[in-house]
Amino acid sequence: MNELTAFNEQRAEIYWWLSSLLANELTKEQLEQYNSFEVRTFLSDLRKTPELASSVNELVEKLNKLQARDDAQLELSADFCQAFLGSDKNSALPYASIYLDKSGLLNAKPAQDMRELLEKYKIAQKAEFNEPADHIAIELDFLGNLILMTNQQTSEEDFEAYMSAQLSFINKQLLSWTPKFNHICKERDEFGFYAAVTTFLVTFLQLDVTFLTGE
Repeated sequence: MNELTAFNEQRAEIYWWLSSLLANELTKEQLEQYNSFEVRTFLSDLRKTPELASSVNELVEKLNKLQARDDAQLELSADFCQAFLGSDKNSALPYASIYLDKSGLLNAKPAQDMRELLEKYKIAQKAEFNEPADHIAIELDFLGNLILMTNQQTSEEDFEAYMSAQLSFINKQLLSWTPKFNHICKERDEFGFYAAVTTFLVTFLQLDVTFLTGE
């Protein structure tokens, strides 16, 4: 495995991690894992990248404060519901259509575009996650899969084409709306754990664009 292939695998893992955080409420067992040596080491390693340090520090701060909350898992589940599952008046709805389509309705053109991409690359949406295709968790899961598919390309031409597809996807399907999504999440998530997650997401996407453009 060469250095670029290994780096791509790390990128895919980060996108899958973020997808899992934004798909569902954390269970008690999952929340306990965030205090494990393995996860804290993972976060410490991310913090070594200067561009990510501030957003990782914010996330770690919220994790530390969670330990002092009574019924932390129940409280965090309530935060998740408040942040993402309400109306567009009181939550940061995690669907691209809400931000990108003039109608402001679910399942608009961005969802159709996402369904076409899933079909094009033969990446199946998880059956148990019955959400419109432009849900942030689905888009991030797709990106992780697209990155691993890039590593499977046998010619330099195809490899570069898939790297370009990643860049296009991040710019068109994610950075086109996630900064606003993050801004609203900061306003609606009083405790701030999910605001910290979405802040890290946007920061990482912006850093990834720098990597993919070779800047």
